[in-house]
Amino acid sequence: MKAIQAIIAQHKAGRSVGIYSACSAHPLVIEAALNYARRRSAPVLIEATSNQVNQDGGYTGMRPADFNRFVLKIAARVGTPPSQVLLGGDHLGPNCWQDLPAESAMAKSEQLIADYVAAGFRKIHLDCSMSCAGDPTPLCDTAVAARAVRLCAVAERTWERVGGEAPVYVVGTEVPVPGGAQEELAELALTDAAAATATIDAHRDAFQLAGLQQVWPRVIGLVVQPGVEFDHDKVIDFRASRAGALAAVADAQPHLVYEAHSTDYQTPANLRALVQNHFAILKVGPGLTFAMREALWALDDIEREWLGAHRYSGLRKTVQKAMTAAPQFWNKYYLSEGRQLELDQQYSRSDRIRYYWPVPEVDSALQRLLANLEANPPPLTLLSQYLPLQYQAIRDGRLSLSARELVLHAVQQVLQQYAEACTDHAR
Repeated sequence: MKAIQAIIAQHKAGRSVGIYSACSAHPLVIEAALNYARRRSAPVLIEATSNQVNQDGGYTGMRPADFNRFVLKIAARVGTPPSQVLLGGDHLGPNCWQDLPAESAMAKSEQLIADYVAAGFRKIHLDCSMSCAGDPTPLCDTAVAARAVRLCAVAERTWERVGGEAPVYVVGTEVPVPGGAQEELAELALTDAAAATATIDAHRDAFQLAGLQQVWPRVIGLVVQPGVEFDHDKVIDFRASRAGALAAVADAQPHLVYEAHSTDYQTPANLRALVQNHFAILKVGPGLTFAMREALWALDDIEREWLGAHRYSGLRKTVQKAMTAAPQFWNKYYLSEGRQLELDQQYSRSDRIRYYWPVPEVDSALQRLLANLEANPPPLTLLSQYLPLQYQAIRDGRLSLSARELVLHAVQQVLQQYAEACTDHAR
């Protein structure tokens, strides 16, 4: 991961630069990220989470090696050189096995880490912050760090066996849990600067104790809470004025920056401010599939109006049916009832719909929608009504009238905000 280390080194040298991570397993989102990176001739960091991709298949049905092949196949199709593609693993640890005793969960985690590294993932988030069955809640820094270092040792042994570039590591976790808050939010507390320092010290000591002090310079990131989050319909914005003490902690570290999770839906100005305050790794996930879903819902409306009920693919109805049939991916998050529940299921910023795109009936309806509109391009007047930004891009000659390209463009509008935030405009 020399490309990421080079960016961190530039940031540490005083440049306001960073890197964003597209955390998604949806092929359209990945295609959008790879295409955008190809046009910019820039590295693209794509990350899978432990619940998406693991040795048991995760909710995508993919193991780490499957995900690697999946991404590189899309890269080959769109013409993005493999050298530009960086793969990372997010929240790798006992996250999926918290109901097991700690030793059993850690054994599963060791296999998870080994599989990720063997499959070519080289940015590894060692997250052992969660309590397992029988553990105290919360775990102390010393216990979290000891478990993280145990997994790091597995990663190092696997890398030495398979070769390639040395892995880089991120430690720590954010509060609340990833993927958007379940409750309504008003304001969020930042990680205390002293707590961030204690987490860094605990991990450094654990690396030293385990004889992995030579690996510590490859720990490039610490996950903390910068005071950003989103719930179903609101966003807690980053406030740089509150982050001074936390930024000073990162500034004092020679090779470590902050990794900011849950930055989805932040304004472009907030994203730039995050990078300027040493949150130089920006994670975005639900915000990408949310933008994709917005474009697809618009195309669903266009298709119904343009082609009529007899040729309508029924994508939105198919998704709603799938969510009703398998509520386990949303029922702990959407606690409303009636019409409000219907709105939350479709439009919540936590975007639990992202768990349903792999359902065969949903994917089939999506492919029919795209095929219908590719074969029967709608008039620009309908596009202007439902997708005004894409309409303008077509009028400007920057986009073709292709249903697939319209969706990719919507996702790339979000990626562009992150790319610009990670670029030093002073030079």
